[in-house]
Amino acid sequence: MASRVLPGQRLGAAGDYAAGNGTYVRDGHIYASVVGNRQVDKTVPVAGAEATAAPAAGGAGPAGAPAPAFTLSVVRDKHATAVPEIGSIVIGKVTRVNARFAAVSIMVVSTTPCTETFQGIIRVQDVRATERDKVQIYRSFRPGDIVRAQVISLGDARSYHLSTAQNELGVVFAQSMAGYTMIPISWEEMVCPKTKVIEFRKCAKPSSQ
Repeated sequence: MASRVLPGQRLGAAGDYAAGNGTYVRDGHIYASVVGNRQVDKTVPVAGAEATAAPAAGGAGPAGAPAPAFTLSVVRDKHATAVPEIGSIVIGKVTRVNARFAAVSIMVVSTTPCTETFQGIIRVQDVRATERDKVQIYRSFRPGDIVRAQVISLGDARSYHLSTAQNELGVVFAQSMAGYTMIPISWEEMVCPKTKVIEFRKCAKPSSQ
């Protein structure tokens, strides 16, 4: 049965399912990388699939194991709509950064995908709750990152003001400079599973769902 999921939400164990479209594998689990509905289908072998018979970053299973019989995927849902309000938890994509803020294109409000375009900004003072004077936007977000944030102000006519100060808010999905899905190793660092290069981010506490 289909259920709506958000980027960074845990979908199932990589040992039980193959990772399909709209998903990625981390620490032996499959997570959603897009907004949509969770879908389980009988596995159809596809060249270049991420995690069927080979172990994924963090250990999905033994190399050479039979491909799982079912594939977990996320089908994009473009029918529902939502409007951000003060206090709303949103999911968005970082589009650009400068010394003062990160610009975010809001994709989801609460659990409802947006069909209209909403823009937000995470100002340097709203990145985290402590040592705000030491925050550097370039060490917190990069263009292309998917972030979970809270609407704290309606801002101006062009952008909502967003915050990632709470532990569960911040980057939920990011690719390394080499193009691989990174793994958080602390609240402010992520590592590329291929190159082992560490990059700075303001990481969200992983979802337990």
